[in-house]
Amino acid sequence: QEQLVESGGGFAQAGSSLRLTCAGTGRTVLSHDMAWFRQAPGKEREFVAGIDWTAGKKDYGDSVKGRFTISRDGAKDSVYLQMDHLRPEDTAVYYCAAGWTESLEVESSYNSWGQGTQVTVSS
Repeated sequence: QEQLVESGGGFAQAGSSLRLTCAGTGRTVLSHDMAWFRQAPGKEREFVAGIDWTAGKKDYGDSVKGRFTISRDGAKDSVYLQMDHLRPEDTAVYYCAAGWTESLEVESSYNSWGQGTQVTVSS
């Protein structure tokens, strides 16, 4: 399993932006499919965004399409989630995940998870 550490969460007002970072400890992002999931209180964890190991394919959950952008930096072994036009319903704990998938949005495909970072958006 890979070690993943998320950062960049915090408080934000609706309409503003935040950028989350997921840092690996070696060559994680260049050898794994990477994704962001989130879990709001009382709800199941849901897929937010994913990027395959070649960086040639990206996928987004319907609720964030057009607002969030996933990217990576192999030299820093990091994956980012740029979150723009934030909404109160984006409030959740955001998790970074690594694995090898046939479909980026399938949670069970990922075998390494970070501890999560809280994002709270106020109206």
